[in-house]
Amino acid sequence: MIRLPLARYNPIGIDIGSKSIKMIQFAKDYSSIQEATSVDFPEDVSAEKDFDTYLDVLNQTLQRARTGHNFRGNDAIICIHQRDLFLHNIRVGKNDTKALSNIVHQEAADRIPYSMLDAEIRFVESEEIRQGEQILREVIIMACFRPKLEAILETCEKSGFRPVSVDVEPMAILRSFTTQYRREADEEDRVIYLHVGYTNTLVIIAQGKQALFVKYIDVGGRHFDEAVARQLDMSLSDAVNLRKHNSDRRRSQQTPEVERSVINAMRDELERLQSELAMCIRYHSVTFRGKPLVRMVLSGGEATESLRTELQRVTGIETDLGDPLRIYETSLNLGRRSQWDVAAGLAARQLGGSK
Repeated sequence: MIRLPLARYNPIGIDIGSKSIKMIQFAKDYSSIQEATSVDFPEDVSAEKDFDTYLDVLNQTLQRARTGHNFRGNDAIICIHQRDLFLHNIRVGKNDTKALSNIVHQEAADRIPYSMLDAEIRFVESEEIRQGEQILREVIIMACFRPKLEAILETCEKSGFRPVSVDVEPMAILRSFTTQYRREADEEDRVIYLHVGYTNTLVIIAQGKQALFVKYIDVGGRHFDEAVARQLDMSLSDAVNLRKHNSDRRRSQQTPEVERSVINAMRDELERLQSELAMCIRYHSVTFRGKPLVRMVLSGGEATESLRTELQRVTGIETDLGDPLRIYETSLNLGRRSQWDVAAGLAARQLGGSK
């Protein structure tokens, strides 16, 4: 038998977001963080506006992220975000004689906005559900445009990395928290994970490591910034700074008047988020009966204590401010730790779970 040499280092999780790139690598035994860094993209860079220019900037930013840091090896795991991810739920008969993969491809062919020849398709089997007298399987279909994915992977290789795997944002986030589970009860609890990013919010409802429901909501930090600028009659850059500096302070150092003003200015967007979230919770209670949601975990770059308090008040569900790095030792100053959920989940992929 030929034995291949084991990898000397764990892979680097690379989270290519809309405003920044976050990279993290764990030590060999996953007890601590080997290295981590976050680097912002230049202003006004968008893959939607000019993809070729975006790839050039991505290459430069990836090289800049690595320079001067103590990352080991070149293996990397890359993430597909909402901007490149097609999501759709279907229901399939439990005793359907067709292979599930064939059914998924047939359903996807009628819905994805590009040719099936250019589609990379995966699916996640959820729970069995009852619809009338029928027992059905809920299935989450995920697809991406392969030529665009290949261009991003080639850019990563050009930057000196060796992509060894590709993951999707929902599964990376779920993994970043479920790898922390130690109790048997954690595997049975139903939890709602709410990742609030700059462009959107991702809702994941899961039982242990099993995803039941995934949905993106068109509300994020950009909408909050625009609302604060509009309501408080200030420039967008001033609104960004006001929200950032107030939320990054310790709770005891925040100015109550400023916090109330910011929350009130965001009220319309918060209510839109809460309304969409309520529909997700209602869908769970109607579709996946038998177990309640025991808690909500708030994460992402826009996760703050004031938002946690507001969501817990409105939903009545115990809400925690997520820390995806809680079990890893580190002396690094990583800022708002909730923003590392995607990168941490990518870097922990080899630990298993939420594949």
